[in-house]
Amino acid sequence: MSIEVRDVPENNRYEAVRDGTVLGFAEYQRTEDLVVFTHTEIDPQFEGQGVGSTLVREALDHVRSLGLKALPVCPFVQAWMQRHPEYASLDYRARG
Repeated sequence: MSIEVRDVPENNRYEAVRDGTVLGFAEYQRTEDLVVFTHTEIDPQFEGQGVGSTLVREALDHVRSLGLKALPVCPFVQAWMQRHPEYASLDYRARG
């Protein structure tokens, strides 16, 4: 079954959901031109199943679609972005 990633702005987080169950979330703070990812957490029973990667990829795709940049303060998001150079231009700290 597929994972749906949804933005839940009232909770300042993106959630990874399957069959109505929240598998994990990525918390953020948003400014006018920036989304700061502060913490990511995956339910331990779903770790190692690609939930975190799906969550971060789709959250960053959403940030990109809004024309914003991302600042990965969260170590998980930061490491994911380092492993996926196609997202380097989305990093707020990137030059140019």
